[in-house]
Amino acid sequence: MLNAATLNNAQHPQNASFSSHQFIQLALDNQVLKFGEFVLKSGRISPYFFNAGLLASGEMLSLLARGYADALAEKMNGAAEQELVIFGAAYKGIPFVAATAQALWLHHGINAKWGYNRKEAKTHGEGGNLVGADVSGKAVWVLDDVITAGTAMREVVEILEQAGASVAGIIVALDRKEKGLAERSAIQELAETLDVPVRALVDIDDLISYLAGSSTDKDAAQLARMQHYRAQYGV
Repeated sequence: MLNAATLNNAQHPQNASFSSHQFIQLALDNQVLKFGEFVLKSGRISPYFFNAGLLASGEMLSLLARGYADALAEKMNGAAEQELVIFGAAYKGIPFVAATAQALWLHHGINAKWGYNRKEAKTHGEGGNLVGADVSGKAVWVLDDVITAGTAMREVVEILEQAGASVAGIIVALDRKEKGLAERSAIQELAETLDVPVRALVDIDDLISYLAGSSTDKDAAQLARMQHYRAQYGV
């Protein structure tokens, strides 16, 4: 059982600004980020894999939410009184957007409205597939974990547009920064198509930088694989 002394001595990473290095280390410690060999849906053999479904602790969620909140507050330019609506893409984006709304209020004094979509429309009660803040007529920021092909994000954009909203921008946890079917990444294509900013808290270059700062032979070998993958598929 936790006692008062244990609680008082506990670390509270949510009190500090977001750090990409800290997030990478925490992701590795919790198996959210893994280095190795992983076959992607595209058929590529990736030297790393990011599983946002394992962001399943208060510490990890708090740090990620702080990253989203800091990025959004920067976009708001300190205008705490300006209306901000944030949206989580079902399903992984739902806890992200809820935690981010709390982080915005606690750390930046921004009282953001938040909502999310259901994948199956509700046929009773208020109905529909949108839950939370009314997005009609609003410019909405969308939060997600990783954009791979961009298909799921385009579906979210369509849902928002049908509800009378526009997309102000998109923030993701990780940008793989690799080519899609063409020479551009899915994130670059989305940014150009929607004409909105698309920002990532961490990208493959941050992972490479993290490995470059390690002195172990294992990490040196992994660094070489990451650099080779970046050169082969990166944008």
